[in-house]
Amino acid sequence: MEKYNQTDKNSFLYPRSRYYGTLKPANLVFNANLQEFSQKIGYVTALETSGKLSPEEAYKQIEGLWQDLQSSYHQLAISNDSSANV
Repeated sequence: MEKYNQTDKNSFLYPRSRYYGTLKPANLVFNANLQEFSQKIGYVTALETSGKLSPEEAYKQIEGLWQDLQSSYHQLAISNDSSANV
């Protein structure tokens, strides 16, 4: 049996995609926050689908994650140079 190191495990559980936007520290931080948000949404939806969370609890958790992401966006003072709105 092959041994896997901690880096392989983390790469599998917490994948990160390369950032292709304008290279600014605030943009990089927000991109990391957005990827973390996406990962957590996946976990919450999987738990709700499998019956481990009620739909109401899943909704509350997703709403909280969304509010955290919005707060991050505003605190980082990201300029809105694209048509996407957060």
